[in-house]
Amino acid sequence: MKEILPSAIEDYEKIPFQDFTRKAYLNYSMYVILDRALPHIGDGLKPVQRRIVYSMSQLGLLSTAKHKKSARTVGDVLGKFHPHGDTACYEAMVLMAQPFSLRYPLVDGQGNFGDPNDPKSFAAMRYTESKLSKYADIFLLELDQGTTNWTPNFDGTLEEPSLLPARLPNLLLNGSTGIAVGMATSIPPHNLREVANALIYLIDNEDSTVEKLCRFIKGPDFPTEAEIITPAREILDMYQSGTGRIKMRARYHVENSEIIFTALPHHASTEKIYEQIAAQMAEKKLPMISDIRDESDHEESTRLVIIPRSGRVDLNALTDHLFATTDLEKSFPVNMNVIGLNGKPQVKNLLSFMTEWLEFRTYTVRKKLNFKLKKITERLHILDGLLIAFLNIDEVIRIIRVSDHPKKDLMKIFLLSEAQAQAILEIRLRQLARLEEIRLRAEKKELESHKESFERILGDETVFKEYIKEEIRSDAKEYGDKRRSPIKERKEAEKFSVMDVIDVEPVSIILSKNGWIRSAKGHDINPESVKFLSGDSLLGCLRTKNDKPIVFIDDTGRSYMLYSHSLPSARGNGEPLTRHLSIPANAHIRYMVSSENNQYYLIGSDNGYGFIIKFEDLLTGFKNGKAVVTLKNNHELLEPDSIGDLEKDNILAVTNKGRLLIFSLKQLPYLKKGQGNKIISIPEKEMYSKHPETLKFLKVLPENSDIVIHSGKHSFKLGPGNQWNYTGLRGHRGKMLPRPYMNVDRVETIPVEHVDV
Repeated sequence: MKEILPSAIEDYEKIPFQDFTRKAYLNYSMYVILDRALPHIGDGLKPVQRRIVYSMSQLGLLSTAKHKKSARTVGDVLGKFHPHGDTACYEAMVLMAQPFSLRYPLVDGQGNFGDPNDPKSFAAMRYTESKLSKYADIFLLELDQGTTNWTPNFDGTLEEPSLLPARLPNLLLNGSTGIAVGMATSIPPHNLREVANALIYLIDNEDSTVEKLCRFIKGPDFPTEAEIITPAREILDMYQSGTGRIKMRARYHVENSEIIFTALPHHASTEKIYEQIAAQMAEKKLPMISDIRDESDHEESTRLVIIPRSGRVDLNALTDHLFATTDLEKSFPVNMNVIGLNGKPQVKNLLSFMTEWLEFRTYTVRKKLNFKLKKITERLHILDGLLIAFLNIDEVIRIIRVSDHPKKDLMKIFLLSEAQAQAILEIRLRQLARLEEIRLRAEKKELESHKESFERILGDETVFKEYIKEEIRSDAKEYGDKRRSPIKERKEAEKFSVMDVIDVEPVSIILSKNGWIRSAKGHDINPESVKFLSGDSLLGCLRTKNDKPIVFIDDTGRSYMLYSHSLPSARGNGEPLTRHLSIPANAHIRYMVSSENNQYYLIGSDNGYGFIIKFEDLLTGFKNGKAVVTLKNNHELLEPDSIGDLEKDNILAVTNKGRLLIFSLKQLPYLKKGQGNKIISIPEKEMYSKHPETLKFLKVLPENSDIVIHSGKHSFKLGPGNQWNYTGLRGHRGKMLPRPYMNVDRVETIPVEHVDV
């Protein structure tokens, strides 16, 4: 390898690396912003769209021509003006042809150009054919009339227009979306007739405001017929700031008790909405729907049928829920960021947007009229020379016959310009007829009339404005149509709770030790007879109703919540709780509880601490639950017990070494979370001995209840009158049970039946 000499390295420019990267990134950013992603306010097109329209016009693919293969167009665009990927170029052309993507398509496609459910399902360019639409004429009618600047193409062999002379504000009519570097644009489409009326008003009232323009432009007008439900005040705020959000809602009607959606929001897919509703049905969140069908076809591009169950179903509440939970209601973000006439991107409000486009249009029309005036003046000059020749035809013929330099002699004798003399020399013999002179005089008279008209338009500002207004009116009549997206006032959609519509019935929730859960109808199920997967067994069976929340508490003191209607049927093995909840790998569910929100529970741990908690404080909407009980030094949580009467109930605490303490429930605090207060005293030397003493049972003792202590095959009953010996204050040591019953296996509290004598 040839060695690079140090002197050769010195010949290169040296700049700091950070300066080089900053400059390179800025150059790339500006290229993406100006030449790729953002449209220009003048013609409302991105460079690739502009080049497609111009290339198709050069190929003769106007709206009156026959369709040609799309591959031919893409090839011309890439080879002459846009040296990028053919896939991206073709996709841009397809987008310009989709009537569900553009309010006023620029391309007339023939073949598979995609559908609203999947806009990118179009056929390859070798299979489709295309030509320009009639609306595309607004870009081309004045292209050859001196209205635009021309720039060299990428290799300098051809010229292309830097902007197309759009006769209407296409960017406002068709909208645009794009993501550049550090900025983006999202402009909604509008109705041509409404925009035209606003432009005419703005021409006459230069001091107009956004509020006044909104008398004509009520809001965006999307290709779909879905309703715009954004309040008028918010639409006005959007137009004043240039940013905001437009909310759309699907249109529907009820037919034979079936809900039929016929128009979806812009960029919404029937297929996706079908999947969203079907998923809710699978999760038992829509029990009032028996079936859903997608009946969309070529005749009806959108027909989504919802079939409610027989019986009384509130269809308004159902549709309201569907709007709130699916793409049947969807928002379109608005960010009117465009490249202005100064070549810089900026977010513009409606007034500045339309004012700047009118400035562009005014400049274009002046260039057009001056170009025509110049052409007319040049032609009149030629006609004057031709008429001089006709008046002196014999002398002209003689000079041409005998002169060696007829052009110079004609110019000298008849005081003609070089262009006039050249035109005379190019006259054919058949043009020397008398009728030709009459035609020339008629043409001159007509051109003089046009010249006078153009001079009057250019010389009088009022007439000039009227000329622009008349062009706008003419185009609005030619290309305009009725509004498609109705603007309606609708109340905010609210999703309903499933409990509002399900049939309330008793259920039994079965949870296995390995965390598999299922729900069985009724309370008569025997949990001992339930079969589990190999290596698994019953952890608990909770009898509740299907409209009640279920709280799961793990061995770390966290609570989680689910509704039984979302759980799988007990006909199978169920499914793991981890499919619904985010339970840490080192945690295991220990207990299940279900009750009314105002129900109180006694909860504690085996270190002898506890507190009173309300059921609603156990509820949480987070999949990963929330911390409720603070457990230290690997202490274990005890099973929560429901409280009947906060004023009269007592607490019963039993340790694993046979100590029993009874005290009033009122001595324990109500907390939302934490460790709680000391329930029974356990000395540290006992708690941390080789055989530690812990709190084994913590139960609520209703007033006038018997206590039954079970130890092995023996039991020991303490009636209300015999409990005083074990009654004390919270936090005391408690008293030892009789020796045969110190090893307690189970504790029961049984209310004493009162018999009236």
